[in-house]
Amino acid sequence: MGNQFSFECQARCRHTQARAGTFSTPHGIVETPRFMPVGTLANVKTITPAQLQATGAQMVLANTYHLHLQPGEAIVAGAGGLHQFMGWSGPTLTDSGGFQVFSLSQIRTVNEEGVTFRSPRDGQIIHLTPEKSIAIQNTLGADVIMAFDECPPYPATRELVAAATERTTRWLERCVVTHQRPEQALFGIVQGGVYPDLRQASARSLVAFDLPGYAIGGVSVGEPAELIEQIVKVTTPLLPEEKPRYLMGIGTYREMAQAIAAGIDLFDCVIPTRLARHGNALVQGERWNLKNARFQEDFTPLDPTCDCYTCKVFSRAYLSHLLRSQELLAYTLLSIHNITQLIAFTQRIRAAIIGDRFTTEFAAWLTAAKLPT
Repeated sequence: MGNQFSFECQARCRHTQARAGTFSTPHGIVETPRFMPVGTLANVKTITPAQLQATGAQMVLANTYHLHLQPGEAIVAGAGGLHQFMGWSGPTLTDSGGFQVFSLSQIRTVNEEGVTFRSPRDGQIIHLTPEKSIAIQNTLGADVIMAFDECPPYPATRELVAAATERTTRWLERCVVTHQRPEQALFGIVQGGVYPDLRQASARSLVAFDLPGYAIGGVSVGEPAELIEQIVKVTTPLLPEEKPRYLMGIGTYREMAQAIAAGIDLFDCVIPTRLARHGNALVQGERWNLKNARFQEDFTPLDPTCDCYTCKVFSRAYLSHLLRSQELLAYTLLSIHNITQLIAFTQRIRAAIIGDRFTTEFAAWLTAAKLPT
């Protein structure tokens, strides 16, 4: 992984594949397992970097495709790179734009060369290839950059998924050739849809590249939670133990607990800020709509067990009032709380792994078929 990146396993669960470790990057250490907030356009929506740091966040994501459209990677580089541009001194990760191959399927075409998008901003034609994605990410300057992949939808035929998976491997080879900055770690992304043999084949072909880390992509694209769990269990054991493993787009308590039990180290999801913008708070794994009448005269903290700024200072009644009044502060306070909740959940799991309590302390999240998310 080079001198600037390393992964060290500090403790293992005796009953599962769960592990607690440290992932060292040029901008600091990430203690794993860890939830990573998403800052698509070089900001985590509605909160400042100082507020973000107070949530316990250690690593933050940004998106290659969206930053290429606005403001453009040259402007980010002109500011001194992604860290300086967004005022975040900790580790960062940029997605490759591969997820937009899935999410923007109505405005793109895919061939062996890459993907052609019609910009939703101005209709401009955007060509994104493995080489272009890596060049943009090299310019942005995140600590971890992701290989450009083709993320197939769900449901999809085996033939379509197999073609996308094989193309992802061919694109990875082009990404490796293009990547120029050793101070950035290039992660490969396992694809294969809901087909276990395709997942296994993808993992084996990617591991042969001996990359600094590996991600499991193409999950949480519409498939049931039970299939996500199966995919993770089949795929994770094939990824190197001495390198970080990242499950992309997952951020519910149960899904994270299950994935950690399979050996996953890192997670990201837009859930905490998206819920906040809809007036929802995460409390002990449940989702509360604070616009509900029952909160209007409830003067207790949102979650008395939570140490976040929102819970220490404000009441449920006040948050309900802000939401009903459409005050922007509501979204900031709920985002702070929701992000804190997900990070704290992974921190508690980390402590439980180190203390040999994981399977007992988190048994409900590991075994129940249906739990609140």
